[in-house]
Amino acid sequence: AWCTNFSALWLLQETMSQAWCTIESDPGVFTELIQRIGVKGVQVEELFELSEQTLETLQPVYGLIFLFKWVKDDGKRNIVSPGDVFFAKQVVQNACATQAIISVLMNAKGVNLGPELSRIKDFASALTPDMRGHIIGQDQILREVHNSFARPEPFMVEPDEKGTEEDDAFHFIGYVPVGNKLYELDGLQPGPIEVGEVKDGKWLSVAKPAIEERIKKYSEKEIRFNLLAIVKNRQEVYAEEIKKLQASLEGTPENLQADVKRNITEYELKIKQEQEKFKEWKEENVRRKHNFIPFIFNLLKELAGQGKLNAVVEKAQKESEARIAAAKKAAAKK
Repeated sequence: AWCTNFSALWLLQETMSQAWCTIESDPGVFTELIQRIGVKGVQVEELFELSEQTLETLQPVYGLIFLFKWVKDDGKRNIVSPGDVFFAKQVVQNACATQAIISVLMNAKGVNLGPELSRIKDFASALTPDMRGHIIGQDQILREVHNSFARPEPFMVEPDEKGTEEDDAFHFIGYVPVGNKLYELDGLQPGPIEVGEVKDGKWLSVAKPAIEERIKKYSEKEIRFNLLAIVKNRQEVYAEEIKKLQASLEGTPENLQADVKRNITEYELKIKQEQEKFKEWKEENVRRKHNFIPFIFNLLKELAGQGKLNAVVEKAQKESEARIAAAKKAAAKK
């Protein structure tokens, strides 16, 4: 019996080591994930609107990642043969976030994929979407980087636990231009979905109505959406602009140089802001990965030992009830 139990435990741990964990949809998480995979000069920005002005400030935009609550959709989609599109089926659970990002990066122009993704693309390009999905799902480097962003859990949960229709199942898909077409890349579909034709490289104007239509379709029952843009590293973009402006100073009359220098100063300030943002992202990711459970356990144990735990719990309950009452009162006034 002991051998049987030990074998079952080993099998569960081995299965868990091959599993992909759920990770938070956050630009700081995805930016570090992309960097650790080996991709150079790319970051992720969260979008709160799809206005042309907002999208223009983030150029160049390589692709979009859309997170939504998955619901069964029997509507007809324009699913096409992959052709020149690198499309991979999602064959493992919880990998949709990283797979959506990889799908965009694999099809984006001008991105330095780094050694790992370049190796996968070179090897898997001639394979079927199912085989590509297996290659990505079984890649140790991708899985370990992805799982490094999982929140520490106090209990081990078997990965094959079946969900119900009432469960919240969120899904990531990508939008990326390839050639003169815009495609929606959803690993749960049999192939890429052709969204529309792109003219003069303005693919964001094609993506905008498609995403807005999808949001409108689900917004009656669900308001939890998240839209992110995979863009060129902003510090690199601003550094390039500074270099252009500095070069232009040589041929600029002295009476107009003040404007050029002012623009240079503005870009330098933007670089400092980006550096500060990356620092905050790094700190947040450290906190995400840190296991606070032993600290919390020992804190509760110490409070209980001093006879203070009940008083702390009662105080917290009263404060919670007060906040709920205040929220209800505020809602009633609207």
